[in-house]
Amino acid sequence: MAFELRSQAFENGGEIPVKYTCEGQDISPPLEWDGVPKGTKSLALIVDDPDAPDPARPQMTWVHWILFNIPPDMDHLPEGVSPSQLPDSVGLGLNDWKKTGYGGPCPPIGRHRYFFKLYALDTMLNDLHLPTKAQLEQAMTGHVLDKAVLIGTYEKRK
Repeated sequence: MAFELRSQAFENGGEIPVKYTCEGQDISPPLEWDGVPKGTKSLALIVDDPDAPDPARPQMTWVHWILFNIPPDMDHLPEGVSPSQLPDSVGLGLNDWKKTGYGGPCPPIGRHRYFFKLYALDTMLNDLHLPTKAQLEQAMTGHVLDKAVLIGTYEKRK
């Protein structure tokens, strides 16, 4: 079985509903996965937007959410999950608003793509405290068994 990430809220390549954006409730969409590779010790989630600030001329990748040390036997994150709903092992990273937790799509111009990337790791990342995406990726180097990706899109309403 292939490692797969999906959401009941939107299809891969489809539009993220307003509810999960800055124009709605700005809560995380429900996510579920299966096919976690054998030997996985933890999972890490990075949600980012490579189209910032303008998809016609992207200049940076904006990070929306970072979680790590997700237990490998977990198979979903509920809608609007809060840190208190997560197992104690789960670590929080800093998004590009310099906060922990989910920050929904809020593109300044055009339709952006949002990559929900779930990594299966052969280790726990116990030496991290509020890592940035770059720090998390560095810690994951050499430990990624597989990666599952879900892509959603969003453009602000006028």
